[in-house]
Amino acid sequence: MYPDKFSETREEYARRIGDKDQNGYLKRDGVFQGAWRKNSRDNGHYHSNWLSMMLPRLHLAKTLLREDGVIFISIDDNEQAQLKLLCDEVFGAENFFADMIVIRSEGGGLAKRVIKGHDNLIVYTKNFPCFKGIFKPKDIRGKVIQRDGIEYWIEEDWLRKEFGKYGTLLYEEIEKIKGIDKKQEIDTGILNGEYILIPKGQNHIVGRLRKIDEDGSKFYSILKHLNKNGESDLKNIELNNFFDYPKPVSLIKELIQGSSLFSKNDGEIFLDFFSGSGTTAHAVMQLNAEDGGNRRYICIQLPEETAENSEARKAGFANIAEIAKERIRRAGKQVSDGLKAGRSTDTGFKVFKLAESAFKQWRNPEKRDAESLQKELELFRDVVKSDAATEQTAYELALRLGFQLTDPMQFSDGTVWLNDAAGLRKTALLLETVNEALLYQILAQSPQKVFALDKAFNGNDALKTNAALQCKDAGVAFETL
Repeated sequence: MYPDKFSETREEYARRIGDKDQNGYLKRDGVFQGAWRKNSRDNGHYHSNWLSMMLPRLHLAKTLLREDGVIFISIDDNEQAQLKLLCDEVFGAENFFADMIVIRSEGGGLAKRVIKGHDNLIVYTKNFPCFKGIFKPKDIRGKVIQRDGIEYWIEEDWLRKEFGKYGTLLYEEIEKIKGIDKKQEIDTGILNGEYILIPKGQNHIVGRLRKIDEDGSKFYSILKHLNKNGESDLKNIELNNFFDYPKPVSLIKELIQGSSLFSKNDGEIFLDFFSGSGTTAHAVMQLNAEDGGNRRYICIQLPEETAENSEARKAGFANIAEIAKERIRRAGKQVSDGLKAGRSTDTGFKVFKLAESAFKQWRNPEKRDAESLQKELELFRDVVKSDAATEQTAYELALRLGFQLTDPMQFSDGTVWLNDAAGLRKTALLLETVNEALLYQILAQSPQKVFALDKAFNGNDALKTNAALQCKDAGVAFETL
């Protein structure tokens, strides 16, 4: 007798391999240490597990990208082939931009097979027709001039007698070699300030004016940024004992510069899903200091615990995110200290942790009688959880009111002041207490809105009504929760 049915449910499979016990609970000591095991090659779902982890993150990345946005994904040869197919599915094969090579190490004489000295850098766009490309600063090979406060360089060898061959076409030869239409085109360009005539003996060269801040060279598909440089970056700020193989600042800086060369002052945002030691933040600050840009960054990192006996734990870092925060502080100081006299750059940052809401969530009572409903209502006299910090409540309300996490927030004398970057939405939050004197002080500062929690009035309905009337008389919006 042999079984002729080999299919099994996911639950049956989990029990058979030891991921779950007979009651369906996850086990830490199963055949492969249950669901807590590392994703090793011995696992039959080795590639599947990794792809399942990446798929939702890539979909989220696509959603967050602007139409002209770009994503860079560094990957070694373990998952490069699978990642390319996954990105084709998520972003669309038509939005593939490049598969670049990053040389990360040299030497390696003890390698068993091939010396692995590179990683792949896969590049996709959100919408290829909208993407402007990635560029390096142009290697200026001509005279630089200024017109109306704008710097141009003069390209002298662009107009050729024959396409693809050396031999500059002089202005006096244009009509003879290229025809009258080309001559009229050049003359119109000279009148419009696009070209300039440069004397050469008895004749002239047609110089083409190119804006320096709008001119760049295309990337070569092979980049060289050695991992040892990443170690040096950390060594310079005395954090080199806590990370293995950190990405060099030079690599991230080159990619950031390449994708924002012509928009460095537009507040571009660079998001790093796996920030690790915080190299992206370091690179953005350093590049802004070098070229005066105002790029911004968001770094995301799970609070992955450091090993019990690691140097990081001994130094007081409980998880990777704590190391990254310290790296950003030290890198910011290093960047600021290296600025020339009179120069400045913003190296400040905020840290947020994903957490549950500071507000209680309504739950319908099991019994729908009046007594049970009354008890539930009593719990919501104060809608804020008892263990919620004031700062957490303030930021959650700010988001609900349409402010951004980067907007200014000031805590002053029982009031939280919010405003937008343009200073047009001055709002007072009253979270703890309200009295006549405090309300008078707030209205004296001419806010656009006053937002108060009901609990701040401590059951004083007359005070709440009076506050609403005073705000109305002052032309200030008033809202409570």
